[in-house]
Amino acid sequence: MSRVVKVGKIFIGGNHPVSIQSMTNTKTSDVDATVKQIKELVAAGCEIVRVAVPDLESARSIRKIKQLLGTDVPIVADVHYDHRLAIEAIESGADKVRINPGNIGQDWKVRELVEVAKERSVPIRVGANSGSLRKDFEQKYDRITALAESALYEVRLLERLGFFDIVISVKSTDVLETIRANEYVASKVDYPLHIGLTEAGVGETAIVKSSIAVGHLLLKGIGNTVRVSIAGDPVKEVIIARKILASVGLRKSGQIIACPTCGRCEIDVEKIAKMIEPLVERTDLTVAVMGCIVNGVGEGRHADIGVAGTKQKAVIFESGRIVKTIAPDTIVDELMKLIEQKKRTSPKA
Repeated sequence: MSRVVKVGKIFIGGNHPVSIQSMTNTKTSDVDATVKQIKELVAAGCEIVRVAVPDLESARSIRKIKQLLGTDVPIVADVHYDHRLAIEAIESGADKVRINPGNIGQDWKVRELVEVAKERSVPIRVGANSGSLRKDFEQKYDRITALAESALYEVRLLERLGFFDIVISVKSTDVLETIRANEYVASKVDYPLHIGLTEAGVGETAIVKSSIAVGHLLLKGIGNTVRVSIAGDPVKEVIIARKILASVGLRKSGQIIACPTCGRCEIDVEKIAKMIEPLVERTDLTVAVMGCIVNGVGEGRHADIGVAGTKQKAVIFESGRIVKTIAPDTIVDELMKLIEQKKRTSPKA
């Protein structure tokens, strides 16, 4: 079991639930746009939000962002190259800072950062990725070991400075490298791990790669907080992270189950499922959309709500029991009404 690190109101590690992170893609100095996107991320289920801090204005903007948010979601400052920006971010109210061992610079810079982080009880995430490894380690080790040891080098420096409020991440664009590097780090230290791929790509490619890497690690008991990397709208990252956690049994989350369809199918399963999925995601419900009235009820019997139909008629069922026969063109409306009724008694409503 890992140590526990407190980031704002969120505890990472130990027996605490695996938390979901994402990162804004707005200019942090554009306070209004950043606040708007953070609120969207939180509404989607994000529990920790990271913001880029490329300059002093961005670091100082964190104070106003936190004042305007109206929520106590932890804000993490992502800093490269200039340790002074990390210090300014902490003084502006950042709940955690992320530094990269490959580019933060000399040890004395880390020492100055540690002094401020200690004073404010702000944790540091040591985030190494395959694009910015220590040059001497790249020559000395294979890529996986170089990635892991680049992070561990910085961890050992923090420990020598008497700082132990640490989260570690080792990320590659490659699934197997990411898995092996995290397994390596987990075998060496007991700090909580932030897991995910870096620069995973777009669309289905990013989702598949992230699901394999993150899912594999979580099933092995490795990982305490997750960020899924998908180019584009960061809200998608949160949705996929929730789905991964639910799929490996670490979080109860609403889900749609739907048959893959075959020649017997007479209703548009995909269209129906997509129309109701947004309603289901923020509930604890499992909803089945089945294209076969012969086998559909039995195959979907573990769902809280389900529909199975033909072009002549459809049946609504609850926990495998048929409760209503309806016309096929009313399926979406009927399901939406049932979902709304169930949501009123759902813990996530």
